[in-house]
Amino acid sequence: FLLFLYIQQLSRVSLRTSLVGEEWPSPRARSPGLAGKAAGHNKNWNDQDHHAFLLTHLSDMLELLLEPEQLSASSHATHSSLVSYEAVRALSFLIEGTVNNSRTVHPLHELALWQPCHGKNGYSKISNTFSFPKLESWLRSCLTTNPFGMTACLKSGKKLAWAQQVEGTTRRAKIACNTRVVPEVFPMVIMSQVYKQTLAKSSDTLVGAHVRIHRCNESFIYLLSPLRSVTIEKCRNSTFVLGPVQVSVHVHSCDNVKVIVVCHCLSLSSTTGCTFYILTPTQPLILPGNQAVSFAPFHTHYPMLEDHMAQVGLATLPNYWDSPMLVCKESSDASVFRLLPPSDFYTFVIPFEMEGDTTETPGGLPHVYQKALSQREQKVQIWQKMVKEACLSKDQRKQFQMLVESKFYEWLIQTGNRQQLDSLVPPAVGSKQAAG
Repeated sequence: FLLFLYIQQLSRVSLRTSLVGEEWPSPRARSPGLAGKAAGHNKNWNDQDHHAFLLTHLSDMLELLLEPEQLSASSHATHSSLVSYEAVRALSFLIEGTVNNSRTVHPLHELALWQPCHGKNGYSKISNTFSFPKLESWLRSCLTTNPFGMTACLKSGKKLAWAQQVEGTTRRAKIACNTRVVPEVFPMVIMSQVYKQTLAKSSDTLVGAHVRIHRCNESFIYLLSPLRSVTIEKCRNSTFVLGPVQVSVHVHSCDNVKVIVVCHCLSLSSTTGCTFYILTPTQPLILPGNQAVSFAPFHTHYPMLEDHMAQVGLATLPNYWDSPMLVCKESSDASVFRLLPPSDFYTFVIPFEMEGDTTETPGGLPHVYQKALSQREQKVQIWQKMVKEACLSKDQRKQFQMLVESKFYEWLIQTGNRQQLDSLVPPAVGSKQAAG
């Protein structure tokens, strides 16, 4: 638990530098990126920052785990300090590794007890302890960045050509999966910097995957497979339609995004103007820093949805979409979230063909939302009847049609929906292939 608290400093931001006119957050703590440039975006995405943090603070963390009698009067380790086996076992919370580049991953305490390492890490079978200086030196010499982490996934994972490479807009898009290099655990799929795209996929690559979506802007992303977990970070003006998520969906530092998902757990932090259409058996967690959050019932379907829900163990009841929990309450609690008014509620159509049996929204819609849809549908029918009974001439009908199409086109541009419709037109293949 002490180690868990200690590593929270990894994301610590100092307010002091802003007082002396330096850039905030401070650029001095940044580590080199993949191309040698400063990678100061988000330390949670940067395995090199994790590595640098552990190397810098390794001595302090080892001292935290020492027994009191192993510390000097100034509460620091000495050259003769001994680290207990239990302390090294605790370090396995942060560190694991392999022997001779094997694909089998072992926790740190198992590696430390491996006979050829005893001379380097100072292990004594008699006392079941490690020499503090030798253990620290051994760890420093062996410690590397996570070969299965996000940085490694983007650098050496399998590149997925899901986004259309349109010159000038998506040259920076990065989509990768680490299935080929990671041991037999849940794969990771990373999608970064997808811009002004509609991306739709239903594939084995996504099944049971940890999906990380990062810095996507003005895009529509459909991932129609059963997923393990999803993180959406620093995205703007985008819509995400996800297959059922077995564990959790976490949304952080996003502006004006829509998330449509059936998931076990939803949490959000530092978001502004986001809307969540969800079906979930747990209360959504609203962490600090959110503004103008809207919650609405899950309002769409695709043919394989109920099969995918069964695969990840999610049902239609209970459903706590309308009962969010405020964690770490702030002064302006009342304005943090709202339930979407029925007058603003529309169903969402997933525009792709797939095999499957689901033909309607699982569990249906709450009565007030269903009533609002029915009333709107009734108005459309009345309008259609009125047009039919107007007995317009052929020229009048043509003129009327042109007027309606003109107004519809204006509405598409004003709402931004034109981009979504345009991007649904595939370059040369049908929608079945676009869906994966």
